[in-house]
Amino acid sequence: MNKPLNEYSGWIWMNGKFLEWKKAKIHLLSHTLHYGSGVFEGARAYGGRIFKKTQHHQRLHDSAAMLGFKIPYSIGKLNKAAEDLLERNKLENAYLRPIAWYGAEELNVASNNNSVNVAIAAWEWKSYFKPETTGLKLMWSDWIRPAPTMAPVHAKANGLYLIGTLSKNKAEHQGYDDALMLDYRGYIAECTSSNIFMVKNHVLYTPIADCFLNGITRQTIIELAHSHNIPCIEKYIMPSDILTADELFVTGSAIEVKPIIKIGETQFNIGRITKHMMREYLKLVKAKELEPPNE
Repeated sequence: MNKPLNEYSGWIWMNGKFLEWKKAKIHLLSHTLHYGSGVFEGARAYGGRIFKKTQHHQRLHDSAAMLGFKIPYSIGKLNKAAEDLLERNKLENAYLRPIAWYGAEELNVASNNNSVNVAIAAWEWKSYFKPETTGLKLMWSDWIRPAPTMAPVHAKANGLYLIGTLSKNKAEHQGYDDALMLDYRGYIAECTSSNIFMVKNHVLYTPIADCFLNGITRQTIIELAHSHNIPCIEKYIMPSDILTADELFVTGSAIEVKPIIKIGETQFNIGRITKHMMREYLKLVKAKELEPPNE
């Protein structure tokens, strides 16, 4: 069993300073703890290099703007802090969690009088799912992704993950790995924290990300598919379509590319295109090319 995160040692970057792991704390009355009004990111480091760190920190800024606040550190500053954090913690392969939240100056539904705090944590990462899991078994979620008029659906916001937590908890209790969610129209949306792709007749399809997060790994897979001459189409997908797919896989920074072998009682093979995308993604994230220097 993995050691609980609160028992780790090392350093966490918080509000411009490096704090000892166990001393990086917030107040009980922090606004975000009560109202879910924060934003976060999940990035991976391979061989000491953070994959697409600039895109992740840009999305942190964008998510904050959608929630009506401004991150008080530039993307370049966040990039440097994340790199320094890896070095301080002597991490090569790691997961990084940048997060921004409102402080405890005032407890009100409105957050206008509260400070904006920012932190980055990093720790060794092994697997999002059980290590022995070769393919995922999904159930259907009881919850749906809301319409863009109901929530800031394109922000990676803390509060939006509650229905994901409820769905994944139930899935694990019933012996599944994750849950597949529909959107407010009845189309396929995503899993609880990952985007979904299906293969039919050698063509790759993925739902249009108009009411859920357009994942950075999702975008990367679409780019990879095009560069390898694999047709990739974004379209609205019905549940009946997904159940007749030739292959299925999910994508995300934490899980990378993972095949789906079952949805409910319907089983799927791990096919050629899925294996190809898994290999090519791992080759890409472990490549030695450096990102442009920080501004």
